[in-house]
Amino acid sequence: MNYRHAFHAGNHADVFKHVALLAICDALVAKPAPCFALDTHAGRGLYRLGSTAAQRTGEAEDGIARLLAERPRESAIKRYLAAVEACRAAHGADAYPGSPWLLAHALREQDRIACCELQPVEAEALRANFTGDERMAVHARDGYAAVRALLPPRHGALRYARGLVLVDPPYEAQLEEFSAALAALKEALARWPTGTYSLWYPIKLRRALHPFLRKAARLPAKSALVAELLVRADDSPLRMNGSGLLLLNAPWKLDAALAPALRALQGALGEAGASTRLEWLRPPE
Repeated sequence: MNYRHAFHAGNHADVFKHVALLAICDALVAKPAPCFALDTHAGRGLYRLGSTAAQRTGEAEDGIARLLAERPRESAIKRYLAAVEACRAAHGADAYPGSPWLLAHALREQDRIACCELQPVEAEALRANFTGDERMAVHARDGYAAVRALLPPRHGALRYARGLVLVDPPYEAQLEEFSAALAALKEALARWPTGTYSLWYPIKLRRALHPFLRKAARLPAKSALVAELLVRADDSPLRMNGSGLLLLNAPWKLDAALAPALRALQGALGEAGASTRLEWLRPPE
């Protein structure tokens, strides 16, 4: 695996999935019971947008930089921008939070987080970035395999009924990655049916996703929600035109929280032909 998220940190896909991630976390912590989060493809958890890697692609300029300039007033986006600013206050003006940082920021002292990263260099950086946070366990291992080892989640005698499994693979295997992700989600749901699951996916040509979404709708979840943000027209298979989230067992009213956020993100980040989608593949029971 050659993928390095540092080249893409803070781009439009990161902005979208991190807005949604914080909305899910806020819904989870609204109840007093402790919760658990598993990040299967965690990366290093904290990035530098001034790094050579980030500067080489410049993707953050059309993502977080544009959003900070536009500053939409929608509440979920304000929440996300506040988290980015908290990260920069702690780590410097060019810092950008990955999903492990956002999980640590949004969850509470009584909650637990497990982060998996297969690449040794990235796993070591992840471990260094969260030294001293007793809630965080870093596993240098394949995230799909960790589903079997870490679910259902336990901490001592405590068993968690609520929480999130975040699946954010690099899609180096392209369409083959969908099969691996769906198999992992099917097993995870069998092991922990009460968890919330979020699978991120890239969009080049939307019609290519139809087989994946048909299979996703048949997963044994209580509900299945799709949220998508395309920042340009869906007319090129050569670049990522947008991205989506498959959300299984989504928290109550998450769709209502995401709808205005998607519209605001389209307005702030979109070019000609930009669009959004928010649709239940399977409505809540």
